[in-house]
Amino acid sequence: MLVSFTLAEGGLQEQSILPELAQLEQLIAGAPADLHTEVLTYVGHMSQKLPLYGLSLGNTAADKPAVLLVGGVHGLERIGTQVVLAYLQTLLQRLPWDLCLQHTLENCCIYVIPLLNPAGMANGWRANGNSVDLMRNAPVNCTEQAAWLVGGQRISRAIPWYRGRTDKMEIESQALVDFVCSNLFNRPFSLVLDCHSGFGSTDRLWFPYAKSRRQPIAHLAEMYRLRQLLAQTYPYQNYIFEPQAQHYLCHGDLWDYLYDLSLASNTNMLPLTLEMGSWNWVRKNPFQLLSSLGMFHPVKPHRVRRVLRSHLILINFLINATMSYQNWLPLSQREQLQAEARQLWY
Repeated sequence: MLVSFTLAEGGLQEQSILPELAQLEQLIAGAPADLHTEVLTYVGHMSQKLPLYGLSLGNTAADKPAVLLVGGVHGLERIGTQVVLAYLQTLLQRLPWDLCLQHTLENCCIYVIPLLNPAGMANGWRANGNSVDLMRNAPVNCTEQAAWLVGGQRISRAIPWYRGRTDKMEIESQALVDFVCSNLFNRPFSLVLDCHSGFGSTDRLWFPYAKSRRQPIAHLAEMYRLRQLLAQTYPYQNYIFEPQAQHYLCHGDLWDYLYDLSLASNTNMLPLTLEMGSWNWVRKNPFQLLSSLGMFHPVKPHRVRRVLRSHLILINFLINATMSYQNWLPLSQREQLQAEARQLWY
């Protein structure tokens, strides 16, 4: 039985828990006072209530830009949470001695939600404890033909990709929406990286919309410029940067919903989803197909370590780009960048 100590009730309390949550609570327990921790909500799982943590590090002033790192939206995709936790551990270890990081945190805020779906991860499910797929749960509908079943369905909660109720979001989804609205919408600029796995053999960076192939986001020029910046700064990286809609359309995407909400707040929020290419792990170790977890998570320890270190450069880049947003936002060349982006993606 795995044992951790939860901080959520105002004191350390012993409880059996999943390893990612235990690791997170260990990091919180040993973190400096600079790391602000709050429990966004509690999620029921069997006889326990699992805390959903939101963390912040850096300058929370509203005139400063911010980055949000999210993991564990799908419980089967444990590697997403582990990537976020590995980066959080790196930040906390660098904090006492790294003048560059200290300067960054004076001019930027880093928010972290490492494990959005603790009950789903404890169950070994893609969905949450109510069998709802959180990435199909937002109150937004595809404007064109969504992929059958995969794009979200309300036929039955016994079938994957169940969207949930029409009148109320799941507690985890609502916690994410409330957190983003409270902490990002009042800022001049923010970037989001939501870490997933399981699509293809190449790591991809997806951006909204998932609801339409025909309608680009309002910040298409900014997304295209960010792609340019990544390619120019790290010419040997292998990420494919593209709209999610190039592959399939779906209902209820959380980032479609939050992005549309952000447009009314006079802010620049650019949400990205990292889709780690898990087919490579399966190709190198076909026996992973014998378990549902193996489709979405590397099993061999050396491959886990390789994945955990392979995205450090990307996250550092996104934080630096956020802090320096005024130096690259396409103010004078938006029309040209918009035209180039349309030609590339639409």
